[in-house]
Amino acid sequence: MLDILFSHSYYYPLDKKQWDNKTPYPPLGTIYAASMMREEGFRVDLFDTNLRSKPNEIETILQKEKPRFLVLYDDGFNYLTKMCLTNMREAAFKMIGFGKKHGCIVIVNSSDSTDHYQKYLQAGADYVIKGEGELTLNELIKTLEEKKPIDVVKGIVFKQDKEFYTTPPRPVLTNLDDLPIPAWDLVNIDAYKTIWKEGGNPFSLNMATTRGCPYKCNWCAKPIYGNRYNSHSPQYIINQINYLKQNYGVTNYWMCDDIFGLKPGWVQEFNRLLKKENLHISYVIQSRVDLLLKEDTIDALAESGLKEVWVGAESGSQKILDAMDKGTKLEQIYTATKLLKEKGVRVAFFIQFGYLGETKKDIAKTIKMIEELQPDNIGISVSYPLPGTKFYELVKEDLKAKANWTDSDDLAMLFQGTYNSNYYKKLHRYVHKIYRKSQAVSVFKQSLKNPFSISTSRLRTMLLYFYYLPSSLRDRVVLKKMEQTF
Repeated sequence: MLDILFSHSYYYPLDKKQWDNKTPYPPLGTIYAASMMREEGFRVDLFDTNLRSKPNEIETILQKEKPRFLVLYDDGFNYLTKMCLTNMREAAFKMIGFGKKHGCIVIVNSSDSTDHYQKYLQAGADYVIKGEGELTLNELIKTLEEKKPIDVVKGIVFKQDKEFYTTPPRPVLTNLDDLPIPAWDLVNIDAYKTIWKEGGNPFSLNMATTRGCPYKCNWCAKPIYGNRYNSHSPQYIINQINYLKQNYGVTNYWMCDDIFGLKPGWVQEFNRLLKKENLHISYVIQSRVDLLLKEDTIDALAESGLKEVWVGAESGSQKILDAMDKGTKLEQIYTATKLLKEKGVRVAFFIQFGYLGETKKDIAKTIKMIEELQPDNIGISVSYPLPGTKFYELVKEDLKAKANWTDSDDLAMLFQGTYNSNYYKKLHRYVHKIYRKSQAVSVFKQSLKNPFSISTSRLRTMLLYFYYLPSSLRDRVVLKKMEQTF
């Protein structure tokens, strides 16, 4: 009999946009928790939902293994789980039902259950772990097995006699190196490799060097790790890279930290250890433009194998950046982008439209920034109110029937902004077309300077200009008409 069956509620096939990308990552947070509980002597297994589409598939393993505990432990390092997509919430409720049907004690830990624990307990879960979960899970299960009073366990919510009981919060884990490396052996790595191969992408795995973020962008929620910032040592990460290279041949990584390399000297030490171990990797990070401009950070990142950095550019309007409490300046976006490109590092922008007070002039400034800086990729969304944020408090009166997106391609405006959902969906498509057009123009100019640099991919990029030109002009006319109705 199995002690603990771990699972989570993110199903890539239920999020068409993400599934079509064909770049799924294993549930890192889930296998951290599984690894810790296994080290504590429990027999554990993983029902990985990432590559599945039907929650009822969990019944087979519940019938076969008969676990005493079903733990739905979402990957807190995956930003998509923060969004609390309704497709995934509904899948979680179904899995809770199957767990109870087969006699399991059901424990849930996720961003959504932290914010909406009543819904999960009413769906049948026995306990919800609020916030960071490994230490709480360990204490909770041991307390249950020893039949001790449950209210001494910090960081949980449970229902008793129709009342909800919340225990005091648990302090976050500060020494992350105390955790064993994630239980990668529970993941079907070959299945992930197959999906990546189908998409024509070099296989990559996810890794977290930190937990939390100390910055205070007022739209960003931190339900799991809070506003604290704690870091693994560079040596811990090097050890894990060695393990993944030796066991799975992996040399490409997505460093899924909210902010990579914030601790002074961390990136430099990481670079030194990679050279010492003769490890050659390629990796992608998320960071901030102000952080990247400190000391020799960009040099150390480029030397250590940084391939691409996603930065929260958000807007080309300083007014909007200040309203978001972003703490960055437009000139920092321009300077960091230029320096990174000079070092051969790809730069990608997160762009956010629809923030409170944004006007068509602010939107025009954002489009201008994209055209001028020519990022190597862009990810566009509309402002999304997450519980626990200042932004959420500003707009919560507008949140009525719809308070969550169904999937990550929903793009619905959940509050009353300057324009409506239809406008921002059209804007989303328009900006992507403008971006592709400006890419074509840039490649054309480069080719004029060096005709011998023309490749098939460059030629294709240039020809796309003629594909996007007419449709972008039509979109522009439609957007102007829509603006006049507000």
